[in-house]
Amino acid sequence: MYQYKIPESFSIPFFDHDKSLLKTIRTSGKRRKMNFFYFACRKIKNIILYRWAYFCPFNSWRIRFHRWRGVHIGENVFIGTQCSIDNAYPEMIFIEDYVAINQGTTLLAHTNVRHCFEGLIECKVSPIHIKHHALVSINSTILQGVVIGEYAVVSAGSIVINNIKPFTMVMGNPAKKILDFKHMLTNQNNNNQ
Repeated sequence: MYQYKIPESFSIPFFDHDKSLLKTIRTSGKRRKMNFFYFACRKIKNIILYRWAYFCPFNSWRIRFHRWRGVHIGENVFIGTQCSIDNAYPEMIFIEDYVAINQGTTLLAHTNVRHCFEGLIECKVSPIHIKHHALVSINSTILQGVVIGEYAVVSAGSIVINNIKPFTMVMGNPAKKILDFKHMLTNQNNNNQ
């Protein structure tokens, strides 16, 4: 199992796209501490790979496209079609081995709003870490800074804003614990021996 070095969260400036595309690219490049041309090429590459992965019918290709975008993905991972994995900070998504992320799921590692929400919403980037054997069911949303524990289950349509402990099932908006099933798996393993 690959061990990831998870980066710290950091604040980003409020959303402020300039009227000119060139100014927007220059400003965004400066924020990322990149040459504007390199930033523009990286952004275009990211968008193309994101769209290919979104509609690709083959899991192995979807995984490859997301890895090329910078998403950290372990072995034997399933990512369903039409999954939105952060379009601006794909490198802040960490998915360990044997994870299943079903169709229509969104993983969003950043929040970037206009100045009018200052004091209400913090503009920041925080990593999402999904640990081994976790299951994220169809049409769920995982927001920035969330850690989903080993063997955790996110039920369909859930919105996850807090960490999920291992061997826990959550459901709802916001997602709340509905079941702790570690003892069930332990008993099943003992009965099979």
